Amino acid sequence: MNKIAMAGVALLMTSTALAANTSVTVGLQLEPPHLDPTSAAAGAIDQVLYSNVFEGLTRFGSDGSVNAGLAESWDISEDGKTYTFKLRSGVKFHDGTDFEASDVVFSLDRARAEDSSNAQKALFAGIENVEAVDDLTVKVTLAAPQGNFLFNMAWGDAVIVAPESIEGIKSAPVGTGAFTFAEWKQGDSITLSRNEAYWGAAPALESATFKFISEPTAAFAAMMAEDVDVFYSYPAPENLVQFEADPRFTVLSGNTEGETILAINNKAEPFGDVRVRKAVSMAIDRQAIIDGAMFGYGTPIGSHFAPHNPDYIDLTGNAPFDPAAAKALLAEAGYPDGFTTTLKLPPPSYARRGGEIIAAQLREIGIETEISNLEWAQWLEQAFRGYDYGLTIVSHTEPMDIGIYARPEYYFQYDNAEFQALIGQLGVESDPAKRSEMLKTAQTIISEDYVNGYLFQLALTSVANAKLNGIWADAPTQAVDLTGVSWSE
Repeated sequence: MNKIAMAGVALLMTSTALAANTSVTVGLQLEPPHLDPTSAAAGAIDQVLYSNVFEGLTRFGSDGSVNAGLAESWDISEDGKTYTFKLRSGVKFHDGTDFEASDVVFSLDRARAEDSSNAQKALFAGIENVEAVDDLTVKVTLAAPQGNFLFNMAWGDAVIVAPESIEGIKSAPVGTGAFTFAEWKQGDSITLSRNEAYWGAAPALESATFKFISEPTAAFAAMMAEDVDVFYSYPAPENLVQFEADPRFTVLSGNTEGETILAINNKAEPFGDVRVRKAVSMAIDRQAIIDGAMFGYGTPIGSHFAPHNPDYIDLTGNAPFDPAAAKALLAEAGYPDGFTTTLKLPPPSYARRGGEIIAAQLREIGIETEISNLEWAQWLEQAFRGYDYGLTIVSHTEPMDIGIYARPEYYFQYDNAEFQALIGQLGVESDPAKRSEMLKTAQTIISEDYVNGYLFQLALTSVANAKLNGIWADAPTQAVDLTGVSWSE
C-alpha cells in the first residue's frame, strides 16, 4: 500500500474514532413512568430530562447554586413580592415555536391550578398572579415575600412547557433544552439528540442514550463490557473497589440531597401513636443498614435534612439503636406481642437490600412485615398516591424539601399545625439567621415526633469511562446534566 493510501486509511480511522466520541450511553436503574416532569414525583424523569430537554426560569448548577436559565435576569420589588423576569430572546422550543412570556404564564398557571397534578404544587402556592408584560418580560406577584422563590423556580417541577405541545408531553416531550427527544423504547432506553438550534452553548455530544438496567448484576456486566459509558448512581456498591482498581474507569463519589427514610403511614394503625413510631425508629440500626445495603456509603441522619447543609443539626441521638427500649415502648402502647404491617419496597438497591435488613431488625421487637417488591409505577400508585402501606423505604432526592412535612395530604400523612405554621413563616422570612433557626426547629420537631424512621443520606457513587468528562459528582438535584459532558482524546 502506498503512503498516500495509508494516510487515507489513517485519516478514515481517525475520523471514525472522533465520530464515536460524540455520543454517550448512560446507565440508570429506574425508567421514568412517563416524560412529564411537571406531573409526577418520579425522580427518574428529571434524571433524563432536567436541563437536557426542559429548562426553567432558573437552574441548578453542579454545586447547588441557583443560576439564570430561560430568564437571563430579574428584578425584585422592595417589598419582596414582585419578581420581574427578563427572558432570553431567540429561544425556540424543539418544535420550532417561539419561547415567549405567554409560555411562562401557561406553565406557572398550570402548575398552581386547582386541578394541577404537579407533585410539588406547594412550590407555586404563594403565587398570586403571573402576567406577560411583553413577549420577553414576565411579572410574577406573590401573596407574601418568599426567600426561596428563585430556588423553587429551579426545580424540575417548575420547567417551562408550551401549550402547543402539552398534550403529548408524557410520551414525546418538547422543551427548549440543549437536547431534543428522539426515541423511547419502553423497557429499554430513551435517546436524545443534540438541539442544533439551541440558544446557549452547543453541547459536545451529538446524541445520548439512557439505558435502563434495574438489576445490579446486569449493571456490573454492562459497565465491564463497556456497553454503557457511565452508570449514574451505580446500584451495586460492593463492586466499586473493583472499578477503582481498573484504569478504564473512574469512580465518582459525591453527595446527594437524598434523605433515605423508612416512611411511616402516620394515619394507618397503629402508627398514629408516637410511641409506636418511636419504637420503630429505635429498633433500627442505621449503621448496619449502611454497611449491609450500601457497603459503607452513606451518612446516618436523625431528621429529614442533608448533613452537608450548613443548617443541619445531628439528631440521630433522638432514636438510638435500642431494641429493649423499643419493645418497652410497644408494650406501653398496648402491643406487648408486637403486630404485623406491610413493607412496600420500590426497585432501588437501597430499598430492596435495606428492606430485608430492616425487616429482620423489626422482627426482633415483635413487628412482622409483609414485604412487597414493587415496580416504580406500582409504588407511586399504591404508596405515594393511594396511602396503601404501613412502611416503605424511599430516598427523597429533592433539594431542601423538609416543607413536605407541612402537607397533611403527603403520602406519610403527617398533620402538625405547629410545624405547618413554622414552614409558613419560613417561606416569607428572608433574614439568614432567622431562617437558620427556623430550619433547626423544623428538623427537631419532626425528629421528636418520629414521623419517619430516618436512616441515612444517600451517597452518590457513579462509575464512568475514564475518558468521559463533565458528569456531576454531586447531585444538588435529580439530574444527569449532559450539557457539559465531553470525551477526552
